[in-house]
Amino acid sequence: MRSFEFPVDHSHANSVNETVGDVRRLRASAIVTALLLAGLAAWLISLAHPWSYIVGVVVALLAVTSLWVAFWAPKKVGSVEKLYAEGPLVPAVVAVTRPRGATLLALVDVAKPSADRPHYALVTRNIRALPGHSLTNVGERVPSIAVLSDRSTKSTADTWQMVSPMPIAWGTKDQKVIRRAADSISGTEWKLLAKSIPLAEQVPRAENQQIPVDPADLR
Repeated sequence: MRSFEFPVDHSHANSVNETVGDVRRLRASAIVTALLLAGLAAWLISLAHPWSYIVGVVVALLAVTSLWVAFWAPKKVGSVEKLYAEGPLVPAVVAVTRPRGATLLALVDVAKPSADRPHYALVTRNIRALPGHSLTNVGERVPSIAVLSDRSTKSTADTWQMVSPMPIAWGTKDQKVIRRAADSISGTEWKLLAKSIPLAEQVPRAENQQIPVDPADLR
């Protein structure tokens, strides 16, 4: 795994990092849902009917589950420093521009540590903003860290099911750090990614939203 170390600007990451923002919104939504369900459960139980007791208990359990998600999600994802420290450095480029954001196309080795060989794939991520980069310039190089996970803890596949590029620029405003990250990625990878830009719109329709890449193309 190709790692990349740099001092994360915590305040900057908290304000612009969309991975952190997604977790924050999920937590807030789960808390609101838990409160609404708890209120509904209390009302149902107050009706004092046999059926309302049963439904009230079920709704109360849903409220507890939603509250558990609110506290589990941040721990599952981890801190922004941990994400940048543990994820591999990968190349990404602006592939599709939109009035309110862009789509990044990234080249990632999605193989798990237990795999006996690399499994390269093209993945995408829709983003709203990217300080330090131009979102209107197709082909703009965006060095990133790959966030890797599975939908289920019981997965036995050799590859990660969920892959998302997280730009270095979401962790620092230092242009020297961003350039150093870009220079740490081979020219072969950048060239392959640039040639693959037309495939970006096909990625969301592919299995696990990943388009496999032949490792021979990187030699």
